[in-house]
Amino acid sequence: MKKGIHPKFQECRVVCACGNTFITRSTKKEIRLEICSSCHPFFTGKHKFVDTAGRVEKFYRRYGKNNQEEKKAQTSSPEKTKSK
Repeated sequence: MKKGIHPKFQECRVVCACGNTFITRSTKKEIRLEICSSCHPFFTGKHKFVDTAGRVEKFYRRYGKNNQEEKKAQTSSPEKTKSK
């Protein structure tokens, strides 16, 4: 290996959003994660919905509102009945 071109490899503290912390080695001093092996559904076996950047709320705002308006429109309009 050439000397002087590689970054310093040091101990690193990893912090997850769930509160789990552990020590590893990296070129950075601290790494912050959104999800780790302690809280990831694949490793825990529990299904939990992981929302990043509010995508679920954005979906409900976009499509949930239209569904509510359609339901109101269907209930307010009189049903057509066939007469013989």
